[in-house]
Amino acid sequence: MICLDTNYLILGLVAGSRESRELAAWVAAGEQLVAPSLVWFEFLCGPVTEVQVHTMRAFLHELTPFDEPQAIVAANLFNAAARKRSTRVDAMIAATAIVADAALATNNAADFLPFRESGLRFA
Repeated sequence: MICLDTNYLILGLVAGSRESRELAAWVAAGEQLVAPSLVWFEFLCGPVTEVQVHTMRAFLHELTPFDEPQAIVAANLFNAAARKRSTRVDAMIAATAIVADAALATNNAADFLPFRESGLRFA
C-alpha cells in the first residue's frame, strides 16, 4: 500500500511527469494507493477541475480517515519532532501512513525525515 502526499495528487495529473508514471506503474503492479483525508482536502482546494478530481479519485483505493488512532500517532510524532509548529500537518499525514502500514510517496521527503525513526517508510 502506498500513501500519497498532496504533491503526488497534483503532479500525477501532469502527463509525462515522474509522478504520473509512478502512479500508473504502481496501479499496474497491483499496489493499492490511498490518500489521507487531509491530503484530499488540500488537493480539492485546487485549483482543480471536476475532471481532474474524478481522474485522481479513480486512482485511489480509498481516502483514509484521520480518526483517534491517527491523532494519537500524530501527536506522538509531533512531540518527538521537537513540537515545531511547521510539522503539524506533516505529522498528521505521516501518522495516517504509519497507521495504514503504507509507504509514503512524497516530493518533500526532507519534511518527513523526523518521522522515520517512528516507523514512517517512503515509497
